[in-house]
Amino acid sequence: MRLTVEALSARRGEDLIFKDVSFTLSAGESLILTGRNGSGKSTLLRAVAGLLRPESGRVTWESDGAEPGTRASEACHYLGHRNAMKAELSVRENLEFWQNFVGDFAGGRGMTVTGAADAVGLSGITHLPFGYLSAGQQRRMAFAKLLVAWRPVWILDEPTAALDVSAESVFTALIKDHLGHDGIVLAATHQPLGLENAQELKMTGFAGVMESMW
Repeated sequence: MRLTVEALSARRGEDLIFKDVSFTLSAGESLILTGRNGSGKSTLLRAVAGLLRPESGRVTWESDGAEPGTRASEACHYLGHRNAMKAELSVRENLEFWQNFVGDFAGGRGMTVTGAADAVGLSGITHLPFGYLSAGQQRRMAFAKLLVAWRPVWILDEPTAALDVSAESVFTALIKDHLGHDGIVLAATHQPLGLENAQELKMTGFAGVMESMW
């Protein structure tokens, strides 16, 4: 399977924040986006995930068993800065919603809610309202969304925000396991994720756009 980004450009308001970004990721490969705040990392992730219409370029997906014309976004899980979980619902209700809403992509199967909670180190509290959890626990459970419905591509925006060192190691292990099962990871982070052989793309934002024009 292969995720291909070709000559992607995007604007923020009237300004072109990046242009002509291209890369290809195949099964088991990862790409880390680096760069200062405002350099376009989150914008690029959203464009690849299909949440933002790019100014130009395209994102395509190829895999065995995928229907012709399958959009790349259908193969992607997106974890942004916000956890996208309702505070008044229980953890189980939140995860069951995402499990049913997203569903499994062809070729894989997600974990049970109980299994996903256990994988992020928080078994036994799925009955609690999500809003009762600490910030670190909430982030762990947001990560569990990626586990209850299978998608080959994980798009992660600062995935270890609000986590302590022990939780970061749990996430790194889960990401490595995903890659080990032929998954693909595209992440923006200021913290090292401990991924061997990860590619790196440094985003330069407006400055980089202007420099390339001269």
